[in-house]
Amino acid sequence: MTEPASADTVDAELLNESVELAREAGRLTLDWFNDHELSVGRKDDGSPVTEADKAAEALLREALSKQFPDDGVIGEEFPEEQGTSGRTWIIDPIDGTRSFVRGVPLYTTLLALIDQHGPAIGIAAVPPLDEAVWAGRGLGCYHNGRRCQVSSQDDLGRSYLSASGFEWWPEGAFPRVSQSGARMRTWGDGYGYVLVATGRVDAMIDPGLNLWDIAPMLVIVPEAGGRITQWNGSTTASAGDWLASNGAIHDDLLTRLRGN
Repeated sequence: MTEPASADTVDAELLNESVELAREAGRLTLDWFNDHELSVGRKDDGSPVTEADKAAEALLREALSKQFPDDGVIGEEFPEEQGTSGRTWIIDPIDGTRSFVRGVPLYTTLLALIDQHGPAIGIAAVPPLDEAVWAGRGLGCYHNGRRCQVSSQDDLGRSYLSASGFEWWPEGAFPRVSQSGARMRTWGDGYGYVLVATGRVDAMIDPGLNLWDIAPMLVIVPEAGGRITQWNGSTTASAGDWLASNGAIHDDLLTRLRGN
């Protein structure tokens, strides 16, 4: 990576170390993948959780605490750890646990870093496919080590759109989008953003996310040349309804999703 540095450009070595760590945690989940005797528990919100989720997050937390003891950590499976450095790591060990427990190979292991300048590092590893997309602020976006970018499709009617599902969409949103002529697919969860960043689909529509679902994408998508916002236009790193796109069809999609 030889991008010119600026004051808030992420350290390339830190990015490389983070990628290896995320991919290591992702590989750990394969020990439980397609295990027909896998035990699946339920969290308070009814969502599934497995031993693989907890083991992968524990691996990441242990490594981060050793390498960056002053940093905070937020993860899906364990309580938040406060830091003093102004940096916070965000973990989703298995984004798409429902897919994981059904043997669908499109779940992702997500790792992100937010620092005093905002979203800094984003990594989405796809363990069963040995695939990953990662980005560092100011360093660009990479797919398995090669620079990648979003598509150039500017006609919504010819676009391919992905979503984790359609049951969470507000009433009227799906008809408004589908009437555009866009091809609707469900390559969902973190993998949908991998497809956007590599130009294989043109947008990912994803309501009802938690911070750990979206944090890596706030670096990955912009560094791939795309655009990512909440449906209300906000770019704040927080839970909410999110849209990631190649940028060219973004405003049209927002209008259709909101119905205005």
